[in-house]
Amino acid sequence: MNGAVALHGGGEFLAGDEPFLEALLVAAAARIGRTGPMRVAIVPTAAARGRPQQAAANGVAAFERVAADGGRELEAAAVEVIDPDSAADPDLAAVLAAADVIHFPGGDPDLIPTVMPGSAAWAAISGAHASGAVLAGASAGAMALGSWTWTPAGGMAGLMVVRGFAVIPHVRPETWAATIDRFAAWAPEGLGALGLAEQTGVIGRPVEGAETMLWRVVGTGEVRWLAAPGADTVLARSSDTFATPVIPL
Repeated sequence: MNGAVALHGGGEFLAGDEPFLEALLVAAAARIGRTGPMRVAIVPTAAARGRPQQAAANGVAAFERVAADGGRELEAAAVEVIDPDSAADPDLAAVLAAADVIHFPGGDPDLIPTVMPGSAAWAAISGAHASGAVLAGASAGAMALGSWTWTPAGGMAGLMVVRGFAVIPHVRPETWAATIDRFAAWAPEGLGALGLAEQTGVIGRPVEGAETMLWRVVGTGEVRWLAAPGADTVLARSSDTFATPVIPL
């Protein structure tokens, strides 16, 4: 019963991003099967070297605004998992375990894959997602959920929530060719790439009985799917759907 996975290209929580946030709430409402307010957790791990409190506060305010506009009852909270100590905190883990939407905003792409693995926080997030919670990431938060992520120090393994590709945020049409040239230079052999424009994302779930994820585009920009370095780029826009293969562990 895994919940949806949502990947976003950046510019999260700003004016104009309301359709994507609403889509996250709709996806969660379809799966949680309970009454009462929807619970949203904003986890600013990737912003730990910057202003994590502000990143989380921006997320809380944006979700509250979207919920109010849609007449939804919602409880949004900042869950400041920003280092190994906070990732081990049982109180923070308990909030994550009870969430219906868990959102990682952007920041530095190496932090989430470094802090989360093996922690109480990640166990709680994984359990919530397995029970139907939506797991979302924007920019560096989305990068961390893939098989592999680029960092200024080089590539590193992601959390493998989605497997078989890396997420490339902040994509623009005029620089895509240069972007995929750089991707081909550092990506492991056979790795795909999912390019996401700002304020644009995809929401997906596994296809039952197939090693495939089916994605729907939400937002004003374009999504670019590259099955492997050297492959043709597939373009998708708002409301389009497309599938990506899941590489078994």
